[in-house]
Amino acid sequence: MIVGVRSATAGRKLASTGLALLALLLGACTGDITGIIPRVAVEKPAPSLPAEQMSPAVLAEHQRILAAYGGVYNDPRLQTMVEQLVERLVAASPSPDQHFDVTVLNSETVNAFALPTGQLYVTRGLIALANDESELASVIGHEMGHVIARHAFLRAEQMRDADLSNRVFTALVGDPQARALALARSKLTLASYSQMQELEADAIGIRLAAKAGFDPYGAVRFLASLQRNSELKPRRNGAAPDFLASHPATPERIAQALAEARQYRPPAADTPEQREQAKAAYLAEIDGMVFGEDPSEGFVRGRRFLHPRLGFTFTAPAGFVLDNTAKAVLGVKSGGGAALRFDVVQVPAEQTLPAYLTSGWIENIDPGSVHDVTVNGLRGATATAKSDDWDFRLFVIRFGSDVYRFIFASKDLTPETDRSFRESVGTFRRMSLAEMRQAKPLHIKIVEVKPGDTIEKLAGRMAIPDRQVERFRVLNGLNPGDKVTPGTEVKTIAD
Repeated sequence: MIVGVRSATAGRKLASTGLALLALLLGACTGDITGIIPRVAVEKPAPSLPAEQMSPAVLAEHQRILAAYGGVYNDPRLQTMVEQLVERLVAASPSPDQHFDVTVLNSETVNAFALPTGQLYVTRGLIALANDESELASVIGHEMGHVIARHAFLRAEQMRDADLSNRVFTALVGDPQARALALARSKLTLASYSQMQELEADAIGIRLAAKAGFDPYGAVRFLASLQRNSELKPRRNGAAPDFLASHPATPERIAQALAEARQYRPPAADTPEQREQAKAAYLAEIDGMVFGEDPSEGFVRGRRFLHPRLGFTFTAPAGFVLDNTAKAVLGVKSGGGAALRFDVVQVPAEQTLPAYLTSGWIENIDPGSVHDVTVNGLRGATATAKSDDWDFRLFVIRFGSDVYRFIFASKDLTPETDRSFRESVGTFRRMSLAEMRQAKPLHIKIVEVKPGDTIEKLAGRMAIPDRQVERFRVLNGLNPGDKVTPGTEVKTIAD
């Protein structure tokens, strides 16, 4: 996704030094995600409502969630499947009159959450990672558990109590170290309390799933896939939070889920053949679902970035790995030593691009390096800048009413490195109408395993450029050493 900065001097403080700019370049590739979508605290779960009947607070939170997670994923078949699954869970719950309003979010992020007023959210990324309805039911049951157990209200009450005790203790105790210790203890109490809520929600979800006729061990399988998926895919600053951003460490959750699942019997008709049939039915529902990034916000294909909606594309230098974040396209060269940031700003039409380069949004510009350039018929400008440890090559290009920035950083800007940066910028161009029409998202394709097929062969056919075998295993919930069986169906990724 490319998000415009609304001022020509925006980001001046952030990029005031070479070190700060480098952190900006690399942050989304090495950072960690913290925090979760906050829940609206109410004393008692209330029936969910259409958007036009939501309270202003709930509607505002609903809209914020949609904005953070790419909006609604419109697939009537998938929507119906999830709604029917939720109905089964509700019927098995201690609150069968509670209504949940389900929204499938158009995000590759693996996540699900609920508002205490009954709004349930699940991303298509999570639906894609699950391998049967029992796995999906365990996650949705977990989120329903938060609502049933009134965790949002209890959490808010605990925070109020902790805040009150801190203020009272601060007023009575003059020792700064004692005050700090009291604050630390209250924070640890809150963290532990939150973890207990998550584990309780796991138990409720497994209980609901088992009572509704789902396999209680679905939670164990999904948590294992979640852990492997988290290890495979680095987290990004600025990205929508994923399921592990706010939950206890997965190994602990798996152990707890296994202990909980052992208290329930799988469905009476749960034979290997019937489990495979149930899995095939689930895979049929998700066959063709969008996988990965949504092209309407731009997407990465290897070293190439395409934005068919805005109509441009470029290719990063050799050896770079790109990451499309909410605020910019970021890239890091394999092995380190170089990075790039590509983003968009609004520059007044009357301001020249060389003048923008020297307007103060980045320091230590070499005045002698500033000059106009033309990139595939588009007006631009370039310059170099230097900090104590890093050299920068900057390009700005006017494309329509916006200006796009390429910020390259290198430990050593040799003529060869600089030439690779220039060649990369030289690939920035308008996409043809045919290219824009052909730029389609990846999607899940369900295939039957044929005699002679192996994990390596099936993975090698997937339309993803790297770590194909690992990604195939994670996508299909396969442990190391597992093999595929002819006649069964598996998930693959296709253009």
